[in-house]
Amino acid sequence: MAFPRTSATVLIPGAADDTAAALGQWLLHLSAERGLSPKTLEAYGRDARFFLAFMAGHLGRPVSLGALEGLQPRDVRAFMAKRRGDGLDGRSIARGLAAVRSFARFLEREGRGQMAAFAAVRTPKTGRRLPRPLPVAAARAVSSIEARAHDDVPDWVIARDTAVLALLYGSGLRISEALGLAQKDAPLPDGDGQITVLGKGGKMRQVPVIRPVARAIADYRRLCPWALGADDPLFVGVKGGPLSPRIIQLAMERLRGALGLPETATPHALRHSFATHLLGRGGDLRSIQELLGHASLSTTQIYTEVDTAALLRVYESTHPRA
Repeated sequence: MAFPRTSATVLIPGAADDTAAALGQWLLHLSAERGLSPKTLEAYGRDARFFLAFMAGHLGRPVSLGALEGLQPRDVRAFMAKRRGDGLDGRSIARGLAAVRSFARFLEREGRGQMAAFAAVRTPKTGRRLPRPLPVAAARAVSSIEARAHDDVPDWVIARDTAVLALLYGSGLRISEALGLAQKDAPLPDGDGQITVLGKGGKMRQVPVIRPVARAIADYRRLCPWALGADDPLFVGVKGGPLSPRIIQLAMERLRGALGLPETATPHALRHSFATHLLGRGGDLRSIQELLGHASLSTTQIYTEVDTAALLRVYESTHPRA
């Protein structure tokens, strides 16, 4: 099939018109049919455009679909070597290669040639990066209002930030999931309950909300000065609009300084803490997978390595023969 020309055709350096049009159709496919998030789409598009710009210089001409089909494994390896020379680690190189492979598979499904060179190249090895959870006491302190009692900001702002951080630790949410909640999604303040969360890929899941977290959210809503409707954001900024993730990141930075925590103590580390602490208390791995919204159990299994690593550190620091 022929891909229609789009306005994106003139915005992709190094790409011939047919390739630029196909790239636009691929991104639409990822958005409409696979439901990838805007940030993931942005990353995929950026990696594919970088690849096309490199190949244009490598081949000495704009990259057409025919040129893509004619690539050899050595050409793809040259791209990977360039990325490594730019200082990227194996994980970032692998992500860029995955984006280009996804584009190549799309072209093959659409009958635009056989892109054999991409499958013939081995993905670079990446060292598995273990999550860095907080200790239980630190996670509790971060998600309690007492840690910010002396901050020079309005009480409702402190209550809001505390409620968000408590939700990240108490329910294992991603920050985007917490800030995506609406007023109508708020849990009842007088008991344990659950909320419906929109996760990655547009997948919905139910997560529990324990009583202390529900109370923190209720305290924030009671103090919030803005009149908000059922469909308005649950967590709002000082002007009443949607709350930026950066505001919560800055709040966490202030807490790091106040509590003497390392730089790895981020909002996302609270999600890691949720999973690690549940597992350490005998939580079932499959249940933790469902709570976190992981598509694959292998993603959740990394927390077993975190728990083992903690045990080894204790062993090495206390055993007389360590």
